[in-house]
Amino acid sequence: MARKKIALIGGGQIGGILALLVAQRELGDAIVVDIPEKEGLAKGKTLDIFEATPLMGVDTNLSGTSNYQDIKGSDVIIVTAGVPRKPGMTREDLLDVNIKTMTNVAQNVKKYCPNAFCVILTNPLDAMVYSFKKITGFPKNRVVGMAGVLDTGRYRSFIAMELGVSVEDVAGTVLGGHGPTMVPLPRLTTVGGIPLTELMPKEKIDAVVERTRQAGTEIVKLLANGSAYFSPAVAAIDMAESYLKDKKRILACAAYLEGEYGINGYYIGVPVIIGSGGVEKVLELKLTNEEQAMLMNSLEAVKKAVAETKL
Repeated sequence: MARKKIALIGGGQIGGILALLVAQRELGDAIVVDIPEKEGLAKGKTLDIFEATPLMGVDTNLSGTSNYQDIKGSDVIIVTAGVPRKPGMTREDLLDVNIKTMTNVAQNVKKYCPNAFCVILTNPLDAMVYSFKKITGFPKNRVVGMAGVLDTGRYRSFIAMELGVSVEDVAGTVLGGHGPTMVPLPRLTTVGGIPLTELMPKEKIDAVVERTRQAGTEIVKLLANGSAYFSPAVAAIDMAESYLKDKKRILACAAYLEGEYGINGYYIGVPVIIGSGGVEKVLELKLTNEEQAMLMNSLEAVKKAVAETKL
């Protein structure tokens, strides 16, 4: 059986780690695409990883390019291209720069990979995945945003850290836009099957929720020169792997809603099933009035960002 082909658009920090993870998990062959000025970086990183494949005991081909024709026939596209926010930049500034990049990427993906499953990571996430879908015209099941998997991972890690338990036993989900308005759901969070609310006082839970909302900013401040890259890469690979292996995992992703949760025509984070059909189903939770209000508040932030794309 022919190996799957995974195109990674953007050869920055996340792009390089994505290529390593594709190799480590033997998901297929990876091609990293970057702008002509950075083609050497894409080629250098992929060659470096390929030279480690005998040591990892994996078979995969890795290559770097600046020519979009090379992505032809890719099964999965993961888009990380765009600039991270720098000190003094507003989100609007970031949107203006990254919408140009996203337009170019979307047009090329539409041209060369009309049947690919597309995972978008570029920020501001909810507006960028919306833009990609609008420009490509791809069906909603094949265009999804990576946010909830990462936000949920952060949330679970902070709970495990606070309780001093294994991260494996913490289950939870985070809804909403990717940013400070996201909606972690402590009511539905369990630790080894025990409700979180029985293990942690409310003020502790509130602090974990707030830390989850600010998790990306916390890392930006610590790094002082860029944003998170290890955890976003792992989150995106989990989504791609569920598609490639038809795992039917339930993952919180930015999905295009058409009436679910009372939301229509926008991408926002909700639990979905990802299998070989892409986003096969949106799972609609029964939210409390307070949770629904928080989700609607998050939607307002998403609407504002989407309006700025002028698409």
